[in-house]
Amino acid sequence: MDNRVREGNMIDRLDQAVSVNNSLLCVGLDPDPKRIPAEFMKEDFPFFRFNREIIDATAAEVCAFKPQVAYYSASGRERDLELTVEYIRNNYPHIPVILDAKRGDIGSTADMYAREAFVRYRVDAVTVNPYMGFDTIEPYLEWPGKGVIILCKTSNPGSGFLQDLRVNGEPVFELVARQAAALWRENRNVMLVVGATWPEQLKGVRELGGEMTFLVPGVGHQGADIGQVVRNGLNRDGRGLIISSSRGIIYAGTGRDFQKAAAVEAGRVKEEINRYRCGSYSNVRSS
Repeated sequence: MDNRVREGNMIDRLDQAVSVNNSLLCVGLDPDPKRIPAEFMKEDFPFFRFNREIIDATAAEVCAFKPQVAYYSASGRERDLELTVEYIRNNYPHIPVILDAKRGDIGSTADMYAREAFVRYRVDAVTVNPYMGFDTIEPYLEWPGKGVIILCKTSNPGSGFLQDLRVNGEPVFELVARQAAALWRENRNVMLVVGATWPEQLKGVRELGGEMTFLVPGVGHQGADIGQVVRNGLNRDGRGLIISSSRGIIYAGTGRDFQKAAAVEAGRVKEEINRYRCGSYSNVRSS
């Protein structure tokens, strides 16, 4: 089977990965030098070595991979990130890569952040922070086919400090969802970050967002309920979710058999998602 799709087309890559792997699971690639095998740290590109083994172990179980840029830049390991994305593109070209960067600047700075994501790292999508307004999003929309994933209702406990504030009776996160849905209808490459830890809010955002795709962090280490995520978040096609787990999968085991443990945990989470997905899809279609 030829899994290759057009260069840079996030939606095509995602749809194909969901179909090929029958998965809504995303694995976060967040290597911590304190937690990866010590012998890897003696190599020139230790983060890449760790990532490569995680990727090979879990590629059959995922619809996307998601490196968090801070893990690389904090350690001066940007080259490891470049090599990681290149490895995925060369060996698993149907699986999209999301750069979790939460960029939120404007003007020429935002242009540079977009170039960093889409030219330097060659990822398929990037997370952005809309706090400064549409100006923070617009530069990313100028890259056809690239995914723009807007923070909406994040998984952290303190998210309500700003996101739940009401403007004319409506929470800010719902206003963001409405605006994103309008952009999605025009560009079809806009997505939202909606935390798994807020299942009722997820349900409301789904009602506002229609068929949009949501990046959903908060399962695994943060302990969100997968069943509630699936029931409240699926779109009418039984898709529309990229359910992300990082530490819960990549650090599922310790020692030299960490790849096997990651593969087993990724498979378990995927199957749990699919159990709820099968039951929920018929309900979504009939509603």
